[in-house]
Amino acid sequence: MIEKQMQVIDPMVIRRDFPILSQKVNNRPLVYFDNAATTQKPQVVIDAIADYYSGYNSNVHRGVHALSMKATLGFEGARETIRRFINARYTHEVIYTRGTTESINLVASSWGRKNIRKGDEVLITELEHHSNIVPWQLLCEEKEAKLRVVPILEDGSLDMDAFRRLLTDRTKLFCVTHVSNSLGTITPLKELVSLAHQNNTLVLVDGAQAMSHIRIDVQDLDCDFYAFSAHKVYGPMGIGGLYGKEAILDAMPPYQGGGEMIKTVTYDKTEYNELPFKFEAGTPNAGGAIAFGAALDYISGIGISAIAAYESELCAYATKRLMEKSSIRIIGNSPGKTSVVSFLIDRIHPYDAGTILDQLGIAVRTGNHCTQPLMDRYGIHGTIRASMAFYNTKDEIDALIAGINKVEELFL
Repeated sequence: MIEKQMQVIDPMVIRRDFPILSQKVNNRPLVYFDNAATTQKPQVVIDAIADYYSGYNSNVHRGVHALSMKATLGFEGARETIRRFINARYTHEVIYTRGTTESINLVASSWGRKNIRKGDEVLITELEHHSNIVPWQLLCEEKEAKLRVVPILEDGSLDMDAFRRLLTDRTKLFCVTHVSNSLGTITPLKELVSLAHQNNTLVLVDGAQAMSHIRIDVQDLDCDFYAFSAHKVYGPMGIGGLYGKEAILDAMPPYQGGGEMIKTVTYDKTEYNELPFKFEAGTPNAGGAIAFGAALDYISGIGISAIAAYESELCAYATKRLMEKSSIRIIGNSPGKTSVVSFLIDRIHPYDAGTILDQLGIAVRTGNHCTQPLMDRYGIHGTIRASMAFYNTKDEIDALIAGINKVEELFL
């Protein structure tokens, strides 16, 4: 990934690019701390969507007229932008999907059904989102394979000794999040991939929470699959992608049948298209893809290193302020985590706290964050999650603390 030199983030300048942040909620200035669920969109992304639908809305790859050719150039140009952002070797290793969930299901349905056999094992971790659990449960049930789970330590980091023990000659695939959406834990991905490959185990990475926070280099990581979503990285919903190594994708059967993924069709036989089109059946979300490219260009223009440094500062400040209160219990304190702080307030249900905070204009997420087994591991039903982005400020963190004080006044 090519980015500008390190610069200092000025959130007040950044916020001008995000029109939604200037509004009031319940007559209070909006404090948006739900970025792990979805990030807000800069004006350049909104403009990219509007420009596509108002100026050159057309299907891609299928027309010789001007609008179709312009849409195709934008669509494929965005694919190249994604390739650069994650440093894939080839553009055709980037498959457009609806997002991380569909990307994982694509691998489970295509690679998994072809390669997983009775008695094989698929390995996941206790950190995983439901989207990186349920597809593998379905596959293992169908194939009479075994789903194994790597436990975590109390601070939310992976138990590496347990990982080594669970990695056996039966382990065909290891599926792991790059960054936990609930705890902010950054997994030691390069080491995990290396150990898995020494065992002839392929690795799929859920990168949904990583792309907006840390630099991604799939060649350096050497992972076999990397799944991601645009809306987690300041792009639109309903679009995302799957990176896969060329040789592995080539050997996989199509995920869905229809237009675009074919070369020739007769009633007797269909010849499938080349990569990446073999996995992109039907009319694509061209406008979403083009806007995704605009989002990544925007992030690259600021610099992911600068973003990571500023968000780390925010996370440290939020953690410090929360730990000043004896009534707060933070769930997950792994070293070097991203800007996610999950916490509980003594004797107050997260939903009640979240409702009051919303009345104060503060948006946080409450519940199990689609990681119910992880919550079970801590013996809790859910948390209050404040997830921060590079447009958030320390003043907003202070507003959160003041909001928590108000919650305690009302309930305790």
